[in-house]
Amino acid sequence: MPVVLATPTRALAMERDALAADVVAGLGGAGQKEIPSRYLYDAIGSALFDAITLLPEYGLTAADERLLQDHAGEITRFTPSRITVVELGSGSGRKTRWILSALGERQATTYHPIDVSESSLERCRGELSELLRVRIAGVALPYLDGLREVTARRRRGHTMLVLFLGSTIGNFRRDEIVPFLRAVRAHLRPGDALLLGADLQQDESRLRLAYDDPAGVTAAFNRNVLARINRELQGRFDPRAFDHEARWDAAHRRVEMHLVSRSRQSVAIPGAGLSVRFEAGESIWTESSSKFDGAEIQALAASAGFVPSVQWIDTTWPFAETLLIVT
Repeated sequence: MPVVLATPTRALAMERDALAADVVAGLGGAGQKEIPSRYLYDAIGSALFDAITLLPEYGLTAADERLLQDHAGEITRFTPSRITVVELGSGSGRKTRWILSALGERQATTYHPIDVSESSLERCRGELSELLRVRIAGVALPYLDGLREVTARRRRGHTMLVLFLGSTIGNFRRDEIVPFLRAVRAHLRPGDALLLGADLQQDESRLRLAYDDPAGVTAAFNRNVLARINRELQGRFDPRAFDHEARWDAAHRRVEMHLVSRSRQSVAIPGAGLSVRFEAGESIWTESSSKFDGAEIQALAASAGFVPSVQWIDTTWPFAETLLIVT
């Protein structure tokens, strides 16, 4: 039976309550206004992000998928015969099919996609349902909560391969990365592994285009978070009153996405019990995408208690997959 640890109704209610709390925390105080990047990925946002991954300017996802397709056999050879695959923030699971296909050729495999979005889990099940000898058991919880539940139910003698793909690690601030990896490591046993995807540093102009494409798909993706607040918290944002802006922060080696108010305005958000004032030019910071180098990824993982094993780097778009072992 699929292991879905939060019903769709309960998961939606939990996510709406969390959104309200984070909107109050991020927009209600002084200083830089913020909305956590995970709220970009509702059903509409996830569909828009899927469109972004097809844009020629955004090479990250294609590089990630190339590495997984080209090296799936090598990656899975590092795993023992009885294995459970867990993916943190699975989305549609499209890229994961290469790993699961390689495993399915030699053994029956259980795959636990973990995502707060029930619609993403449904898309994942549809994307991967035809794979042979792969059982899909989705978990509608945040990353660490879902990992805790899955590891508590692991079968005796099974090793776990955790996937954290797509450079989602770059959405964390740098001082948050090692604590997060340590928290993942705390749920794992010797012999388990983490496959970590990370986007690497490259030319600034190329990165700006990747996060502010000429077709405006990324702008629509970014503004959708305001429309989501309107839908779920009865907000009164006019998304057209905010400009999408991608900024390169050289000091922190990250691309930041902002929504910049075109004028002085006040926006009521009844579902959060909040009214927010904006000055002209004031922004909401919605996402950070840090960029790394290969040695830095290995050093961060080692600081969190993992042993770096193998690293593969794409030659078309600088992107790395690093296999990390628990010893």
